[in-house]
Amino acid sequence: MKILIIGGVAGGAGAAARLRRNDEKAEIIMIERGKFISFANCGLPYYIGGVIEKKDDLLLQTPEAFRARFNVDVRTENEALAVDIKNKNVIIKNLISHKTYKESYDILVLSPGAKPIKPPIQGADRENVYTLRNMNDVFTIKDYITEKKPKTAAVIGGGYIGLEMADNLFNAGLSVSIIEAMSHVIGPLDGDMAAEVHNHIRSKGVSLFLASRAVGIDEAGVTLENGNKIKADIVIMSIGVSPETAFLRDSGIALGPRGDIIVNKELKTNTEDVYALGDAVQVTNILTGHPQLVPLASPANKQARIVADVIAGKKVKYTGAQGTAIAKIFDMTVGVTGLSETHLMSNNIQYQKSVTYSASNASYYPGGTSMAVKLLFEPGTGRLLGGQITGKKGVDKRVDVLATAVRHNMTVFDLQELELAYAPPYSSAKDPLNMAGYVAGNIIEGMCKPIYMEELNNITEDSILFDIRTPEEFGNGTIGNAINFELDKLRNNLDNIPRNKELIIFCRIGLRAHIAQQILEQNGFKTRNLIGGYRFYEQIKKDNITFKV
Repeated sequence: MKILIIGGVAGGAGAAARLRRNDEKAEIIMIERGKFISFANCGLPYYIGGVIEKKDDLLLQTPEAFRARFNVDVRTENEALAVDIKNKNVIIKNLISHKTYKESYDILVLSPGAKPIKPPIQGADRENVYTLRNMNDVFTIKDYITEKKPKTAAVIGGGYIGLEMADNLFNAGLSVSIIEAMSHVIGPLDGDMAAEVHNHIRSKGVSLFLASRAVGIDEAGVTLENGNKIKADIVIMSIGVSPETAFLRDSGIALGPRGDIIVNKELKTNTEDVYALGDAVQVTNILTGHPQLVPLASPANKQARIVADVIAGKKVKYTGAQGTAIAKIFDMTVGVTGLSETHLMSNNIQYQKSVTYSASNASYYPGGTSMAVKLLFEPGTGRLLGGQITGKKGVDKRVDVLATAVRHNMTVFDLQELELAYAPPYSSAKDPLNMAGYVAGNIIEGMCKPIYMEELNNITEDSILFDIRTPEEFGNGTIGNAINFELDKLRNNLDNIPRNKELIIFCRIGLRAHIAQQILEQNGFKTRNLIGGYRFYEQIKKDNITFKV
């Protein structure tokens, strides 16, 4: 059997290695347009920032080492130009000799990856304007910084890579600006959860331009659509990626509207003996059943193994993706999994939500930090639809647990039952995910009657904002014209509280408000608990999202 693989980074190299483990006799050829194979794509920004000091550390495998270990004919600097499915061959150009040749196959595996989107911005072809996708890009950017010593940088795009680049350019000593066309950074993150991220970025001295579109680049920097000019000696464009599939357009291999390769659960295309995987393929969202692109490393590596096993005759399938991702943004961590509230709303999917704040470790143990956990879940059943977590310590392990729960159709009540590792340096006896499950469960069961931040815009004279924090906390800031009744003195003041008004109760993060709600409800008052509390409100307001209260 002769297996030809197009693409030699994560997906292609992973498939080649697994194919060899499955079949020692097969002839395996791997074609890669670049000079390098199997490099640490996700680690590229950290080389620019100096966190990864040696460029060789980015290379997981060299072509020579890969050939020796897996007996694969690795051909770097060879580009696939077209696929002839009728005659089962690929037209390839050797980028060193510039000669074109045909290579036949019995089985073809497509792993071409994705390319950076380059919008038609005037000046985008200037010498100091870069994208970051491969090893050549990272070396070029690093050399430019070393040789030209730029002092200012603009990053166009506030997605994962854009923010990681901003972080690392900042670490390299540059003054950094981030320009994002959307109203908030990180598309899969909801705007309310992004508020704390925005405030954290600004606290580092990084300029953040949201709902701002770049329209031009010149020697002075970047010009925005509103006429503002952002000074930049170097510009990084990180607007997103699109499938690298132009060579397949006339092949007969089915492509989606964005050029994404359409595959089934066995990662087979519509064409016999042709498989595809990685950033260029259309996959199924496990929660909605809808097709989507998920250009992330983890799905690509799983798909590589599955393709190789299907070719070997094993009965395996790729069940779909859920979009789990994590990013380091300065000393903050952001993790997401499953569906966002934005997606749920735009697709008319019924949901409920909770927002909780918890400490990363026991409150009495030094060094703890706070994390915000947002859960999105199905009304009634509590089935988890998605989650988002921001904070400094412990976010990574919680988002992984949450991703597991989403993958296996667990509910918020299952989160309550999880027995997670506990010791004071690592968590509390009630883990942040246990706490999130308790609050979400209370909402479903009616023990917590919630009101959300966006609903503050609609409160009427029939409601009173009811701050049950201490007078000292109240004096340092409250919401609108809230009245203050301290929780521990509440029972003795019930006769002084209006009974003809709905009480919108809040405290710092929601725990005291929950206790107050039980006291008041059981004494005949009508209440709602402000989810996320004053801390959540403060972050959103600081990010210039205003409330009419």
